[in-house]
Amino acid sequence: MKEAAITDDVQLLKTDLYAEVIIPLALPKTFTWKIPYHLQQKAAIGKRVEVVLRSKKYAGILSAFVAAPEGFQPKEIHHIIDDDPVVFKQQIAFWKWIAAYYMCSEGEVMQAAIPSYLKLSGESVLIYNDEHDGDFSHLTDNEYLIAEALFIKKQLSLKEVQQIVFELNSVYRIVKTLVEKKVCTVWESLQEKYKPRTESFVVLQPDYQQEAALEALLNNWTKAPKQLELLLAYIHLLRTEGEVTQAALLKKSGASAAQLKALTEKNILTIQKRSASRLPARPALVNIDFSLSDAQNKALEAIDEGFQYHNVCLLYGVTGSGKTQIYIRLIERMLKSGKQTLYMLPEIALTAQIIRRLQKHFGGHIAVYHSKFNASERVEIWNGVKSGDIKIVLGARSSLFLPFTDLGLVIVDEEHDNSYKQQEPAPRYHARDAAIYLASLANAKVLLGSGTPSVESFFNARQNKFALVELSERYGSLQLPPIELIDLKKYPAGKNGILSQPMFEGIKQTLNDKKQVIVFQNRRGYSPYISCNVCGHIPQCKNCSVTLTYHKSANRLSCHYCGAHYPVIETCVACGSRQFIQKKSGTEKVEEVMAVAFPAAKMARMDYDSVKGKHDHDKLIQLFEQHKIDVLIGTQMVVKGLDFEGVDMVGIVDADSMLYFADFRVNERAFQLMEQVSGRAGRKNENGKVMVQLVQMTHPVLQYLKTHDYKGFYAYEIDKRNQFFYPPFSRVIDITLKHREERIAHEAAQILTIGLKKNFGQYLSEPAAPHINRIRNQYIVQVRIKLPRKAALIQQCKREILQQIAILQNHKSYRSVHIFPDVDP
Repeated sequence: MKEAAITDDVQLLKTDLYAEVIIPLALPKTFTWKIPYHLQQKAAIGKRVEVVLRSKKYAGILSAFVAAPEGFQPKEIHHIIDDDPVVFKQQIAFWKWIAAYYMCSEGEVMQAAIPSYLKLSGESVLIYNDEHDGDFSHLTDNEYLIAEALFIKKQLSLKEVQQIVFELNSVYRIVKTLVEKKVCTVWESLQEKYKPRTESFVVLQPDYQQEAALEALLNNWTKAPKQLELLLAYIHLLRTEGEVTQAALLKKSGASAAQLKALTEKNILTIQKRSASRLPARPALVNIDFSLSDAQNKALEAIDEGFQYHNVCLLYGVTGSGKTQIYIRLIERMLKSGKQTLYMLPEIALTAQIIRRLQKHFGGHIAVYHSKFNASERVEIWNGVKSGDIKIVLGARSSLFLPFTDLGLVIVDEEHDNSYKQQEPAPRYHARDAAIYLASLANAKVLLGSGTPSVESFFNARQNKFALVELSERYGSLQLPPIELIDLKKYPAGKNGILSQPMFEGIKQTLNDKKQVIVFQNRRGYSPYISCNVCGHIPQCKNCSVTLTYHKSANRLSCHYCGAHYPVIETCVACGSRQFIQKKSGTEKVEEVMAVAFPAAKMARMDYDSVKGKHDHDKLIQLFEQHKIDVLIGTQMVVKGLDFEGVDMVGIVDADSMLYFADFRVNERAFQLMEQVSGRAGRKNENGKVMVQLVQMTHPVLQYLKTHDYKGFYAYEIDKRNQFFYPPFSRVIDITLKHREERIAHEAAQILTIGLKKNFGQYLSEPAAPHINRIRNQYIVQVRIKLPRKAALIQQCKREILQQIAILQNHKSYRSVHIFPDVDP
């Protein structure tokens, strides 16, 4: 739709004015609303506005002023909520790009981008009908109670109604009846959910703020010694802290609230309510207490040179080479120039070490943004970034949506990590690629960092699309640890079924040397599945086509896809046998076996079952850092962002599970995962060692892993990608269809494929069910398109996909099929 020639700062004109408003719904396009005359002066892009769609209220974002639409008469905006925009035009442009590139709606992007407390919530309100005659004699008892309350108060929220009528089902029925009897009407109000936090501060009355007056007061004090102690404690806190909260004063002095009240009644102290941040207070310092090595300095100079010709630079630095210190130097520069930095990590909850390190160097300049913060804390970080008070943000992929005012640098650490790709729900964006586009809007630079870069990023660097800087030596000139491959056919796991003799001896020697061990197993739970020893039956989830994982500590079977839990099965449903055996092993069983094998060692497990709280991960990491744990057993959590001085050995229990599954990136991810976990060993003064157990010793990835040869692996993998026309030589779009009936899902996929074959048949695969073809009682069918990297062709294909989806969903039989495209899966 064409934009009218209207400035953002709208003047009050007696003319019609129209605007596009993004509301948090998956709509094919943004709706247009009319801005009434009395709101035109306040209207501005980025403000929240109250609109009504099909009798339901929404808080939308005014995204653009537009010309009068043709073919329909827009409804009016009801209210402009904000005095200042909550998002900037740059953010809205970013939303629009994500929606277009990743084939979703702007409403879905808004839903992901805005903190929940800025979205407002709808609440039904009953309003008394003043035209009613006031005769309530024909009402039931409950109806009468509500009507009488309405007559007195004139309006009631649904919560207030529920306090009168305790049964929820009765509330809705009674409200419906009262509306039908014209006693009241129902209106949906938007409630602001975010409430600023307030705190009570204690302040000296003006008469005693002069030193002489205060001294005279203390010298002439004769009674109430407890009050005097309280006052002296207050003066001490005031001089050391600058401000004194009521809670801090009562805690320090040991006084009671009554004694404090007595001092306020004597007009010596007063209590003031002030807004207070929910974020931990830290001094805004800059404390860089390290020097870069010669190799790091050369890398930093190369990055500066690369940024002269490219907006994106890939820093390929082997594990333990000190990339984080280079990041810190770059952030310091940004801070001195007054610009903001976004430092992205794949999983923020797993990187407590880096958070502590950055806070040590930058104090209150830095804010951490991720899903484990509560909604109010996220709003305060949002507002701090928008005001420019927060200069450095350490965040997961969602931090891309923060309202940066002057973004200068984006650091994407561990850029290869697949956690940067959003899977469910839409927008299914890749944070690394989206960060590059966001930086282009802000005229900022992007530094991608990894010890095992993604094939696509290294290809782009080799093609001179990105600058490439290599840091090939570990900090302190340490060598990468040697990797020993243990053939389980030659050295089978012992009675415990997990540890081969070489692995056992390696761990034993490391513990005898008073060093620490990390044991990596890429499965959580006790046993990935159980099987009947008589007929071979394997219990599966009722909702998904997956086996159930046995969790011994909880004594239950769990589905890791839908989250359903089941009691442990004692009797086989197929043959009636009571002989179930556990197959394979997860981290829980590895921990049990290790505890038996090394009873004197202190063990801990790090996976999503054992680390759930906001700070659980950090506490466990600190215990390991302090050598209070000898052996750390875990899943991918032990790979990401961890730096331990005392780790001398890393053991990978079951490498085969990473090397064989259906995905064109399987080799890349297996190499990255094993190389990254091996990089945890020998990071301080020692070389360390890595031991890898597996059966398939001939897999081609292993020869590159054994010598830490990333470039050799890249050459092998890029040749295979070219041979089979996979990224980076093509652009992949997967279309997933889901339905409760398998037949309908397959039929819909066939019809969709037929519609696309005319123009894209040569790039199209036939519909196929994935290995796990049912999740949450929805059958899944996928269609894959591999397109040449031609922008016009890709855009045409995206349009036709959306068109074919619309045609299919207009058909009555397939209206309930869930269809979504996934770009760059």
